[in-house]
Amino acid sequence: MVFGFISLSLTIGEQPISKICVPKSVGDHFLPCKNTTLPSDVEEESTCQKKDKISLLSTTGVSELHMLIFGLALFHILSCVLTLCLGMAKMKRWESWEEETTTVDYQFSNDPRRFKLARQTSFGRRHLHCWSKRPLLLWPASFLRLFTGSVSKADYFALRHGFITAHLSEGSKFDFQKFLRRALDSDFEVVVGISPWIWIFTVLFIFFNAHGFYSYLWLPFIPLMMVLAVGTKLQFIITKMCLESQDASVVVRGTVLVKPNDNLFWFGRPHLLLHLIHLILFQNSFQLAFFTWTWYKFGLRSCFHHQREDIIIKISVGVLVQLLIGYVILPLYGLVTQMGSSMKKVVFSEQITKGLKNWHSLAKRSITPNRSSSTCPSPEPSPSHKARTSLSKTQELVMTEHIQHSTPSPNVVSVSVEITEEAVTEPNTNTKGNYNGEISFAWRS
Repeated sequence: MVFGFISLSLTIGEQPISKICVPKSVGDHFLPCKNTTLPSDVEEESTCQKKDKISLLSTTGVSELHMLIFGLALFHILSCVLTLCLGMAKMKRWESWEEETTTVDYQFSNDPRRFKLARQTSFGRRHLHCWSKRPLLLWPASFLRLFTGSVSKADYFALRHGFITAHLSEGSKFDFQKFLRRALDSDFEVVVGISPWIWIFTVLFIFFNAHGFYSYLWLPFIPLMMVLAVGTKLQFIITKMCLESQDASVVVRGTVLVKPNDNLFWFGRPHLLLHLIHLILFQNSFQLAFFTWTWYKFGLRSCFHHQREDIIIKISVGVLVQLLIGYVILPLYGLVTQMGSSMKKVVFSEQITKGLKNWHSLAKRSITPNRSSSTCPSPEPSPSHKARTSLSKTQELVMTEHIQHSTPSPNVVSVSVEITEEAVTEPNTNTKGNYNGEISFAWRS
């Protein structure tokens, strides 16, 4: 929708934009090449020629900009789809890991009645080393781990166990892998979208492509550096959780218990990593789209990339960033960002989410008259209202919410809503049941 709006705006404003005149001295700056002459098929506006000026953007230039934006939209969509496909392919092996949690061997090795040292667990052997407590050594180790198995089975089991223990209950049969897939599907909507601050970086990218900045030597490496920084931070968080667990208790019951915490992430915001991934994907797509457009319009060896090194760097770095963010960073992000203080709403099924919203609005409506009754007499309710709020055959629905907010608390929040028996029956919310990657209720009459 955003790209369509921009395309429509350029179509409508093509003539007004071409009539914007600037001095010729301004037109000699920020050019893509050292010596750039006006193409023969481009005609200046007569109004600008009379003023001894040049147009800021000719009608031909507006049309070419229109084509560039269309190409950017196409590349961005293809890049996002390719990223999601690579991530899902990497997460395919997690299905077998999730099935392994139901086997007798897994339950025996993680039996809470068995005590062992944290270093003796598979998770501890992977992350507890001599350099783990030294940040200057831990950061390079986290960087290298991106290329030597970014997500291991031990990491998956440990983070799964920590998530279930913190947000559900220990021993719950929760399909963590399906929950991760639905969480990534939800985050995909953010990655595909376009925000104003994304366009600001795009304008800066076009600005620094001018001659004199030598952008081919450093600009393509910005997305690569960003994606490596995000991946290193995610690996650092996993090791940090293992260290905190060992500091809390050297001897563990069954396996290491990691504790989700927002403070492990930059600025205490796990969702910030998603926006960085969004920016990386968009900038990488824009660079590839800009390279393809200039190749199609002006040829491969034009002034936009007259150096052979420029062509090699742009193509190789663009492909490398796409593979890294899809096959390495996206699965790692989907797993580690669940270790925040709160869990995402996709843990509930769509029907339960709607039901919770309806119960919340019903509770607010029932509380508001009670507050106002202390200052003024409440009006006589209508017969239909009496029928709906009859308490002759009511039951109390109590939902226990283990969703922890910014400060984890062991207290349990109970929300009670009185509803008529004709409207709904009592739900069965046994926390020890089986969860198919979501929290739902089994209704019974």
